[in-house]
Amino acid sequence: MKQRAKAKIVLLILIFTVALLVGCRKTNPTPSPSTTPPLTSPTTTSTPMPTITATASPQTSPDMNTTASIVNTAAAFEKAIGKDGTWIICLLNDLKINKDIVMQGEFTNGKKDTAGKDIIQRKIALYTQDQDRNVTNRFTLTAPKLTIESPNASIQNGTFKGDLYVTAKNFELVGATVDGNVYFTNNDAKSTFKMDTTSKVTGKQELKSK
Repeated sequence: MKQRAKAKIVLLILIFTVALLVGCRKTNPTPSPSTTPPLTSPTTTSTPMPTITATASPQTSPDMNTTASIVNTAAAFEKAIGKDGTWIICLLNDLKINKDIVMQGEFTNGKKDTAGKDIIQRKIALYTQDQDRNVTNRFTLTAPKLTIESPNASIQNGTFKGDLYVTAKNFELVGATVDGNVYFTNNDAKSTFKMDTTSKVTGKQELKSK
């Protein structure tokens, strides 16, 4: 009897011990893997590039030639004052031409008047100037006869040696000398002729047919 009672006690102790061990063993929950939010690149607002539209430059007709001719030879000068030449002809030195020459054609200078119309002008520039537009050299153009057929033409800051025949309106001398005669071939040319106080004509100024 005593042995059975001992065996029961030992069995109870074992059961109690096992129960105690099972109860004390805690199962730590496995942490769920933390989900890292995907890296998002910062939102960038793209600014559209401005559209560049190429604008075609207006075409100019032959009688709208607004370029200049800088000349130092007789052949170049004759071409520049012709009907297919340029509105302004600039000398770089004294020039002598041994035949009669004629300024022909109607040209514009690239500017507009108050009404928005192209300004008609022609100029023989017998001088050079610096960047401040101060005259640095004055030259002499020599020819037996120079005829002006271009309207609104002028000779500026130099000397023409020979006889000048003016057939067009509004011819002008600006700081220039005519070492010879000035003949007007019609009343309109004579009545619209101008010269400033620094210009002079050594010979006659009168009406005369060509």
